[in-house]
Amino acid sequence: MNGTEHRVDYDPAESRTGLFGGNSNWRGPVWFPLNYLLIESLQKFHHYLGEGFKVECPTGSGRYLTLWEVAQDLSRRLNSTFLRDQQGRRPVYGEWEKFQTDPHWRDLILFFEYFHGDTGRGVGANHQTGWTGLVAKMLQQSGERKSVTVGAAQAATR
Repeated sequence: MNGTEHRVDYDPAESRTGLFGGNSNWRGPVWFPLNYLLIESLQKFHHYLGEGFKVECPTGSGRYLTLWEVAQDLSRRLNSTFLRDQQGRRPVYGEWEKFQTDPHWRDLILFFEYFHGDTGRGVGANHQTGWTGLVAKMLQQSGERKSVTVGAAQAATR
């Protein structure tokens, strides 16, 4: 505008500008309560719309999933923030070596306020057991779903 560029860019974690109070809060990082509500809503809509209703996920991929499968995919990705990867590292701790490798600290799980949108590293306060603790419910649902699926498969082979 009049030779001056004005823009709001995506920042995956802390903002590089004080324009919105110093951090990017609602402009990019991963917030568990919002994602949890989205997952719960997708599950409810799946119960209403059924197996025949599918959406492309991710957009542009050509892969179509039921809303339940989309919810499972989102849950899996959020859960993986806290789970160890193939190298034994938890994305939530980023490059924080004490929590990645020290035997006295590596099993201590901190619930951060929000998470880096590209790496999953915890950002903000690290004692958000209220809303980020929702990951426990998502992990429970993942385990229940696997248990039901395995149980049904075992019953079918008997």
